[in-house]
Amino acid sequence: MTLLTGRSDVEQPTTFGSGGTEPYAAALQQESAVLYLRNNTAQLTASAPMDAGRWSADADATDLDVLTDATGPVLDIGCGPGRMIRAAMDLGMSAAGVDVSPTAVRIATAAGLAVFNRSVFAPMPLEGGWGTALLLDGNIGIGGDPAALLARCAQLLAVDGALIVEVSQDPIREHAFEGTLEDAQGRRSDVFPWAEIGLVPLRARAEEAGLAVAQDWVRDGRWFARLVRR
Repeated sequence: MTLLTGRSDVEQPTTFGSGGTEPYAAALQQESAVLYLRNNTAQLTASAPMDAGRWSADADATDLDVLTDATGPVLDIGCGPGRMIRAAMDLGMSAAGVDVSPTAVRIATAAGLAVFNRSVFAPMPLEGGWGTALLLDGNIGIGGDPAALLARCAQLLAVDGALIVEVSQDPIREHAFEGTLEDAQGRRSDVFPWAEIGLVPLRARAEEAGLAVAQDWVRDGRWFARLVRR
């Protein structure tokens, strides 16, 4: 669940959950773990809990529903241990992931999954040829700049490809912030840029990237949108 923008000539910001005492890496190596995303920009904001165990488990019914109309090849951006890669493959599609977390990539590749250990902004195989790209589990927040991330995803997609994004439950939310990740043992990451966005601002950011929201839906309390080229 970690990727970032980046220029090679400048110092790179910390990615989701990395640095410090590495709570994200530790959580991926446990059967169940809860992580807390803290908004450092607003000190009075409560930490948001995250079920890290779900990322390492098999895809659930809601995850599989996301793939109902997907076409391969599928690219899971910020894939973590690779549950969505495996789910897409089980449905008969070719699939790969990209993630900058060495721990996530090690777990995924040990399970026989294809994962690129790099930023999504780095050169990628099949540039302009991916049938479906996924930004699930809040990964639209990667790098703290949804507009830049959507523009990059548009470059990766095939002409008839689709981007599936999981968005905030608050339809008008659009907030970028500096965050830290913590676990129940008190391990804390370095500060990293992150963002949250709802369906209404997503439509505007998608248009800037040459995309449009073709469909949106809610399942099991999770909100999704399917974006295609305008």
